[in-house]
Amino acid sequence: MSSFPILSLMLAVPLAGAVAFLFSDAPRARTIALAATLVDLALGGMLWANYDIGGAQWQFVEKVPLFAGFSWALGIDGIALVLIMLSVFLMPVCIGASWRSIEKRVGEYMAAFLLMETLMIGVFAAQDLYLFYIMFEAGLIPMYLIIGIWGGADRIYAAYKFFLYTLLGSVLMLIAMLWMVHEAGTTDIPTLMAYDFPIEAQKWLWLAFFASFAVKMPMWPVHTWLPDAHVQAPTAGSVILAGVLLKMGGYGFIRFSLPMFPDASANYAWLIYTLSMVAVVATSLIALVQTDMKKLIAYSSVAHMAIVTIGLFAFNVQGLEGSMIVMLSHGLVSGALFLCVGIIYDRLHTREIDRYGGLSINMPKYALFFMLFTMASVGLPGTSGFVGEFLSLAGIYQMSSWVALVGGTGVILGAAYMLFLYGRVAFGEQKNADAAAMPDLDLRELAMVVALALPVLWMGVYPESFLAPMRADIAALDARLARARPAGDAQLTAGKPKPAAADHATLESAPEGAH
Repeated sequence: MSSFPILSLMLAVPLAGAVAFLFSDAPRARTIALAATLVDLALGGMLWANYDIGGAQWQFVEKVPLFAGFSWALGIDGIALVLIMLSVFLMPVCIGASWRSIEKRVGEYMAAFLLMETLMIGVFAAQDLYLFYIMFEAGLIPMYLIIGIWGGADRIYAAYKFFLYTLLGSVLMLIAMLWMVHEAGTTDIPTLMAYDFPIEAQKWLWLAFFASFAVKMPMWPVHTWLPDAHVQAPTAGSVILAGVLLKMGGYGFIRFSLPMFPDASANYAWLIYTLSMVAVVATSLIALVQTDMKKLIAYSSVAHMAIVTIGLFAFNVQGLEGSMIVMLSHGLVSGALFLCVGIIYDRLHTREIDRYGGLSINMPKYALFFMLFTMASVGLPGTSGFVGEFLSLAGIYQMSSWVALVGGTGVILGAAYMLFLYGRVAFGEQKNADAAAMPDLDLRELAMVVALALPVLWMGVYPESFLAPMRADIAALDARLARARPAGDAQLTAGKPKPAAADHATLESAPEGAH
């Protein structure tokens, strides 16, 4: 498999399906889209099965020089592998969620989703700086169309806001990329990850990339486009937006900001901590007062992604591993929650929490799975949410107990707003006859929620299967960050602000029993 261009094939399959929709009627468009996403899922399974955990850092590498230093360069490490698997796993669910709810211009809708799948895989597999930028920015186009054409009543406003926020945030990143290529003389991402840029230049480069990734995550206060986009997007649009597109910001931090600008990352860690702490508390409190189910889940996404940024800038293995697990877990759980909202929205055509109640009586299967995903979002042990949040908070505790304390309040507030949502939807008195008459999950809907429930439980019970492919890459990143790692609370309290890099070196040279 090492010489087989599987990554290019994974990009080509959905792209070919998108082109085929130009000549297909609606029923065939749905079938072709589902077939294309299932083929890509099978190819992703082959990628996972053939990935050598103990092998080279970069595998399945393809490189074809094109022009002016630009190359068609693809390749993955363990971090990219798990995010590609998340992408190809969620896409068939998105097609299934759209099977009945989308009735107009079905071919174009399916084409937009398949084009998005190509671009998402391209972002995680790109090894050329310019190729990454093209894939990263082009992903705006299909999501803009999905929101603007098939969205709700205020879809045009939400689509424009989404597009302008994310596009403007990336202009500075492009300028920084041009300077980096001029300085380092290469567009190869693995080479740039090991290149030592001047410390003074790192600060400006870091800020330029931060402008893009902070919007994409999104971080507070540039998060305001997300609730509008989620509320107006169709169900499948919300699933893929929360499930994968938000993860591109986290991937950008872990692929570019941290390894390429380690000194600047340490200098600006205070900024990340401050914005993340505000996000955890503020957006959780805002979620508590929401009456729209989608808006509540959207604000919860901002709070959960703040845990990701806290863990990424903990400058240790636990924080980095925790952030990756939170991203994977959030991709599955938030996608499942938006799917649960979409299922009852298709029946009653409202997202107002007060219009429901007592659904556990007439929709027991739905209530069961909705409860599972609610508990996973809260971080119940045994689910995927617990593993990632525990690791992230354990990692940041080594750096700052205060940041860990504030981050931990997100777990408490998360339990408050999610249980508030679930209790008012699934329990209580059935006040509305139309809600009480809604049928339970059909076979298609049951297949989708079961497909999402299984990895949520699997990750909660046996997270090692997801951590193993990433462990060597996270260790390499941790080693890269060691020289810039700032001192933690314990050292500062003791009056010994010694760089943690020195501690790391001492630890490595100490006898094994001293560890």
